[in-house]
Amino acid sequence: MRILVTGSNGLLGQKLSELLEQDPSVELIATAARPAALPVNRAKFHLLDITDADAVDRIVDEVKPDVIINTAAMTQVDQCETQREACWKANVLAVENLVNASRRNNVHLIHVSTDFIFDGTKELLDENAVPNPVNYYGESKLAGEKVVLQSDISWSILRTVLVFGVTRDMSRSNIVLWVKKSLEQGKTIQVVNDQWRTPTLAEDLAMGCYLAAKKKAKGIFNISGKDYLSAYNIAIRTAEFFNLDKSLIKETDSIKFTQPAKRPPRTGFIVDKARKELGYEPHSFEEGLKVLASQLH
Repeated sequence: MRILVTGSNGLLGQKLSELLEQDPSVELIATAARPAALPVNRAKFHLLDITDADAVDRIVDEVKPDVIINTAAMTQVDQCETQREACWKANVLAVENLVNASRRNNVHLIHVSTDFIFDGTKELLDENAVPNPVNYYGESKLAGEKVVLQSDISWSILRTVLVFGVTRDMSRSNIVLWVKKSLEQGKTIQVVNDQWRTPTLAEDLAMGCYLAAKKKAKGIFNISGKDYLSAYNIAIRTAEFFNLDKSLIKETDSIKFTQPAKRPPRTGFIVDKARKELGYEPHSFEEGLKVLASQLH
């Protein structure tokens, strides 16, 4: 099976590339807009800006993958709010390019989406929950989903929540690494207690993508962690795991924070469908911290 991964330099892209390389039955084609962040041993690597329709057509026509896994996106929520044109280009127009290339080459497209398409007014969400984004990032990701949903290609949409993990080349941090680093430096941090998520280990999300690709599973799947935690809980558990000073973590709420983009308060996922149909089984949050810790040393 030939699998093309977009955004292979990102946290998910790197984990997914490493996972796919372990399967001798998979030929990996890694792509990213910048030179490869890590050596992909068996993979072919192509520079690819998926917002460039001609470039997408050229690579997909040449490689003829069986599956494309789209992990590329503009995900900085506040940046999406203030740079709307760039956000739409990355999260919607790029998806149109991938759909068109997939249609012409009979490719199964797996598109990674987000919990931020929801307004956060319900506790735990399954795949039938009704989207209602509260920020522009969520609007763009929902529009990207609709491009896939309304297409006539073979597709899966994998929605995820608050991904954490570590790679050799971390261009961006995530909540666990931010908490750990801040506390190690003796910094006091303010963490909200009114935003709840099911935080997702990057390896688990990569496995969800892999399982969906191997089965060419069709439809929408929630792929997240299984523990439903507030951001404050996440910070406390991270401090406890790494034996750091919890007293530096100050509990607050989102009303006291001024950010360009509003956040949905509660977006935990139910992953029963992925368990049943894909064989997906996520780590607990503590198990995820163990995986992350083993990679830091």
